Amino acid sequence: MKRNAFALAIAAVAAAGFSGAALAQAKEQFVPANFYWVGPYAPGGSGIAGGMLDYFKLINNRDGGINGVKLTWEKCETEYNNARGVECYERSKNKGPTGATLIHPLSTGITYSLIEKGTQDKIPIVSIGYGRTDAADGRVFPYVFPMITTYWSQNTAKVKFMGMKAGGMDKLKGKKIVNLYHDSAYGKETIPVLDAQAKMYGFQVTHIPVPHPGNEQQSQWLQIRQINPDWVILRGWGVMNPTALKAAARAGYPRDKIIGVWWSGAEEDVIPAGDAAKGYIAAGFNVSGSNYPVVQEIMKHVYAKGQGEMEDKSRIGSIYYNRGVVFGIVTVEAVRKAQERFGKGKPMTGEQVRWGLENLNIDEKRLKELGATGFMQPLKLSCADHEGGGAVKFQQWDGKQWKVITDWIPADHKLVRPMIEESAAKYAKEKGITPRDCAKEAS
Repeated sequence: MKRNAFALAIAAVAAAGFSGAALAQAKEQFVPANFYWVGPYAPGGSGIAGGMLDYFKLINNRDGGINGVKLTWEKCETEYNNARGVECYERSKNKGPTGATLIHPLSTGITYSLIEKGTQDKIPIVSIGYGRTDAADGRVFPYVFPMITTYWSQNTAKVKFMGMKAGGMDKLKGKKIVNLYHDSAYGKETIPVLDAQAKMYGFQVTHIPVPHPGNEQQSQWLQIRQINPDWVILRGWGVMNPTALKAAARAGYPRDKIIGVWWSGAEEDVIPAGDAAKGYIAAGFNVSGSNYPVVQEIMKHVYAKGQGEMEDKSRIGSIYYNRGVVFGIVTVEAVRKAQERFGKGKPMTGEQVRWGLENLNIDEKRLKELGATGFMQPLKLSCADHEGGGAVKFQQWDGKQWKVITDWIPADHKLVRPMIEESAAKYAKEKGITPRDCAKEAS
């Protein structure tokens, strides 16, 4: 009798343990951390990964998760390599109780490789500030989100900035601009919009590629010296950026006439160049600084407990780190939005998170609640618009830190959106895709 009672008690405990484990598993929201911590692009990958994962830890530690659903993740090293990126995607897409929430490829090349896979698997491919620009047309690319601002939008803001400096857009006529770009899908992405703007405003543009990884640029800067352009657009990544700034100094080209993409505008891009970086200007869709409430909250609830991702704490508040926090905010808010429709306190599927992304509205009020006022721009997406923002700030390196030198400069949507729709329509025709009817879906 006693033996039977003991066996029943053990069974009850085991059952309780099993149900508790099952419940714990059900309360998880799995987000793959497919980034790169090694190689020539490691500063960007490690900084962004650190910021995003630290934000996830903040949500878990301070809030108990998203309405009680804890964020979980697994790191996978992509080495900024397309094949490795696809391998990491396949390895992670079915993990967690509902599979991958979404994927941050952190590579335009990997993003291109995952467009059809993500769409088939119903997993959002979120490329914040990179990726395929025409994927901003959600009617053709329902599971791809080049969010906040695309390369084409950013490029129109750059040309607006040049126009401001020249005294008006009409003053760009006859100017010479060099587009010095990383010879990859990422680097080539803005060639079409630059060519369109050159025709519109009457400036000359010369596209000069730099082979991966970009630590040899002697011939390119010799060509730039011969052209003697009014501006150089730097579309670099990793070691290519400080190499370009040092080469510009040797060539005697003024650094305040070089405008970098946001992947060329972090502390890791300018500090290695030393004095050669002083005066250099770069675009940005987020700012640096650790004094923002959201970063202070991370320090309080994550680093004070010894749980932070960054071994070098001086990188906290840097451009790349804060960009990772932006990645985290967007991810969490998309899941939170999805829960409003599909059930609070439940882990969301990729398909449900897609709806959350398309209905995301991070306005100024919400930014204040998140402790991110001025940290990032307001963001509102829709079925047809998977970008949701488009504005850019410009910052200048003074030799010690980045100084913001403009307010948010909006993109030229009148130019960019028709180009996006035309390119997306061509893709749809090639792939036999019938674009979604967003008006019908909303009704």
